[in-house]
Amino acid sequence: MRLGVLDVGSNTVHLLVVDAQRGGHPDPVRSHKTELHLAELLHADGSLGTDGARALCEAVAAARAAADDEGVEDLVAFATSAVRDATDSAAVLAQVRERTGVALQVLPGADEARMTFLAVRRWFGWSSGRLLCLDIGGGSLELATGVDEEPDVALSMPLGAGRLTREVLPPDDPPKKKDVAVLREHVRSVLAGAVPSVSAVGRADRSVATSKTFRSLARLDGAAPYSEGPRVPRRLTLSGLDRVVELLTGMRNSDRARLPGVSTGRAGQLLAGAVVAQESLRAFGLTSVDVCPWALREGVILRRLDWLAGA
Repeated sequence: MRLGVLDVGSNTVHLLVVDAQRGGHPDPVRSHKTELHLAELLHADGSLGTDGARALCEAVAAARAAADDEGVEDLVAFATSAVRDATDSAAVLAQVRERTGVALQVLPGADEARMTFLAVRRWFGWSSGRLLCLDIGGGSLELATGVDEEPDVALSMPLGAGRLTREVLPPDDPPKKKDVAVLREHVRSVLAGAVPSVSAVGRADRSVATSKTFRSLARLDGAAPYSEGPRVPRRLTLSGLDRVVELLTGMRNSDRARLPGVSTGRAGQLLAGAVVAQESLRAFGLTSVDVCPWALREGVILRRLDWLAGA
């Protein structure tokens, strides 16, 4: 079966196509991405409004057309924090369904953490023992830990790189150090609420990070470029993060976009993401994390394959 997963996130609308078979490795055969930055279209009242709904419908329609061209037989479509947090979410989802024929399902934050954890568990295997998984998105930070495929703890916090850039950092380019300090204190205070529940179930045997933000930060810390393939081991260290945060703080967005592994569309929110990564490692007493190439989309694919096998 050719399976498609459509992920409507805060930054992109991303279609991943895989040739699925029972017991097979879900390697992608095609990928289609639209840089939408949906969260930036939110109005002051938290709604996406007419313009945001129209832009989302156009992006989903293009993804649906690409899925049809690729011969996708089963399309799983979901939305994360940008749509989840919109005050007119239900109306926007109804418009998408009516205009494109795609029924987007809003994924709760805790489920997002669980699906990502499943992908990480399948990638690293049982020999990794207790896993701690961190995933920085545009709108939220997901945390999960456990020894099985279902985590013992799965949390979602409003610490996404894009959200913090919009809501906490002033628009100065480059930012002032005092504003970065305010951001850091905000991140620490939110993370403090997660530490007790994560620590209560036991220290992780392996700590893992996923997402574009972590991959970009690891690249700046000297990890291999993604062009070398997903199976090359990559690691992000706390000492490297300290250097990266200092570097990014003094740079303009245009200069950040020229750094290796940093895209133009995400350059402006990379500093906030780096601070979240840095404070997350500190909060859980970590000196480094392994970077996993699989994340939420792969977790959704794996769960869908499990369901199909059971059916």
